[in-house]
Amino acid sequence: MKKKALGFMLAATMTVSVLAGCGGNQNEGNTNEKENVTNSNEDTQSVSAETNENGDETLTVWCWDPTFNIYAMEQAEKIYQKDHPDFKLDIQENIYNDIETKLITAATSGDYSTLPDIFLMQDYSFHKNIANFPGIFTELTDSGIDFSQFTEGKLADSTAEGKNYGLPFDNGATIMAIRSDMVEVAGLTVDDFKDTTWSQFEELAKKVVEANGVPMIASSGGSELLMEMLQSAGASPIVDGKVHIADNEALKKTMEVYKKLVDEGIIAEYTDWDQYIASMNDGKTAGVINGCWIMSSIQAAEDQSGKWAIVNMPKLDGVDGATNYANCGGASWAVSSNCKNTELAFDFLKSTFGSSVELYDDLLPNAGAIASYIPAAQSDVYNQASDFYGGQAVYKDIVGYAGSVPAFDCGAYYSDIRSALTDAITNVVQNNADIDGEMNNAQETLEFNIEN
Repeated sequence: MKKKALGFMLAATMTVSVLAGCGGNQNEGNTNEKENVTNSNEDTQSVSAETNENGDETLTVWCWDPTFNIYAMEQAEKIYQKDHPDFKLDIQENIYNDIETKLITAATSGDYSTLPDIFLMQDYSFHKNIANFPGIFTELTDSGIDFSQFTEGKLADSTAEGKNYGLPFDNGATIMAIRSDMVEVAGLTVDDFKDTTWSQFEELAKKVVEANGVPMIASSGGSELLMEMLQSAGASPIVDGKVHIADNEALKKTMEVYKKLVDEGIIAEYTDWDQYIASMNDGKTAGVINGCWIMSSIQAAEDQSGKWAIVNMPKLDGVDGATNYANCGGASWAVSSNCKNTELAFDFLKSTFGSSVELYDDLLPNAGAIASYIPAAQSDVYNQASDFYGGQAVYKDIVGYAGSVPAFDCGAYYSDIRSALTDAITNVVQNNADIDGEMNNAQETLEFNIEN
């Protein structure tokens, strides 16, 4: 398989959005990249020894968003300093586009000295970077972090060839948020929408639409919801490294379901993000299915406090292994090959994001970060009732959902997959195009992009 790696990666850095994560095996990088890994690790070992001798306990970190990721690192620093008073973080704010560009520049030049000790990476970027630029990472498999304490679907995003390259951070578990007051007008309850199939959801949603005169679900258009539906069924557009779209029965079923729900007025598509959010805040829709990060946008409508509830998403009918769970979005922490003290970086991450319920208890109310760390769900903070969601312990429920998300193999070409499937479903919904034909077109488009 040919890859124009540099061109592909530079193009990928031009677009950064919140996307669903991907997992599965990857082809290993080329010989030069492997040599870079070896040389870089050797350099790291010598630098680490010197750093230890000098007593320097400072780690540099690249991440973005002062109120979310940077805040999380600052709190992690404070927690770790309780037992390591000389420890410091040099946190450098970089927007994600810049982080991607700097990583690629280091890899293509073979000069890893510009990299920080730790950096944050969007989950959807891990596999393409591991495949094309493995020299930027220090493997975490033997770091001492207990990866079994993280959700399988989230962990798969940063795992390749059975090796760990990232420590999961924020939770992107898919939720279905619904207006409990609109559901009740239709003579239904929130519990009616729990653990449903899509056919059951359709019948319930028709009643809500009829009773309230608004669509049941808002969609941001494109392939985002399709990808969540596909993951929930344990299926993927990539199987064993090969494109699997044209004859993908689970994908065909997701497209059929989505098309039908749009045609019936149950799903309303919004191509403008602001209008999409406004549809929830202004009562123009009775719900939404997306990553749990959408909750902050829902909660912007303070006058709707007590009128929302959270349940899991519907699952595909008649598909073996189908579940009510998926993931959309998120990021994980990585240690670079230029880390000046890998033992310190490993211990810091293990002691904070890898095991500290105290840290996650702080991040939930103060940064809105929902943990991917499963034990966090047992804390008092996660078990507190939310007034906005009618007294529901929503955060405990969401961490529970995340623990059931199937691993998802979509390889190193997530953006290409999303683009091809967006074109396909748009033609199906807007132009009544044949689903099989559009799946074939998507297959050919994706194969062409990968080969070229």
